[in-house]
Amino acid sequence: MGKVIGLGYAVIETTRFDEWEAFGGNLLGLQVVPRLDGSLRLRADDKAYRFEVHAGSRNGVTALGYEVASEADLAALVEELRAAGYAVTEGSAEQRSARGVAALASFPDPDGTLRIELFCSFLEPEEPFVSPNGARFVTGDLGFGHALQLVKDWDAYWHLYVDILGFRLSDRIELAPGQFATFLHCNARHHTFAFAAASPTGPGLIGHMMLEVDDIDVVGRAYDRAQAGAARIKTTYGRHTNDKMISMYVESPSDFGIEYGFGGILIDDSTWIPRLYDSPHSWGHERLNHPPREEQGGEPRSLAHA
Repeated sequence: MGKVIGLGYAVIETTRFDEWEAFGGNLLGLQVVPRLDGSLRLRADDKAYRFEVHAGSRNGVTALGYEVASEADLAALVEELRAAGYAVTEGSAEQRSARGVAALASFPDPDGTLRIELFCSFLEPEEPFVSPNGARFVTGDLGFGHALQLVKDWDAYWHLYVDILGFRLSDRIELAPGQFATFLHCNARHHTFAFAAASPTGPGLIGHMMLEVDDIDVVGRAYDRAQAGAARIKTTYGRHTNDKMISMYVESPSDFGIEYGFGGILIDDSTWIPRLYDSPHSWGHERLNHPPREEQGGEPRSLAHA
């Protein structure tokens, strides 16, 4: 039965559209590709895009696109999702073309926070990827990175991601007594999706997404640019306990965080044993508090950058 093999793309809505070009290109080193419909695509490798940004009335991630290996695998997942009660919509020819994929299906996630899109055969344009600052991103079979989501229904997300989509447990971090962040992998990257309980008064949302580069100096130079005012720093330079990533976190123009890092470990399922940690950070990652740009309901301090 077909299962997810990687995180392919994210679709983003923003009230600060004009800020994304400088943020994605000058700070992160993504290649900016404007489109005729007014949206913006950001490339990290040979794929057509990894982020697609649209101007809108709110800020956040509206869809996560997960890759499966074949159309037969996709059909099997659609059947299983429908049997589990998900309202799956198969993409039209126009929708497939717009996303740059050969096959597409989508459905709302359990909390109704965003749409999950499943696809196969992601477009690779003839034009080569060129980073404006020379960044080389760790992607390929690992997908483009990871996402951490704050959720209302923990059991529903476990059932969806593990029992249906085929993710495996990497480890957990206890953030407070009885409060855990759960990290899941679908390929050798330590985690592609992580989730934890949203605060009772806060919204379910994507707390951050991660991009990994192959040179720690690229992260350091981006940190310097952020300190000089290119973006608001959410956490200082630091290292995680579980995936060993050395990274910083900055606030995107759509309010969620971007973890920008180097050196994440890889998992071999034949030998990996899930761990339990009592802190997300070995050192650093000190949270910097900024006045909110607008009322959002907030996000739990310990979860947004786990």
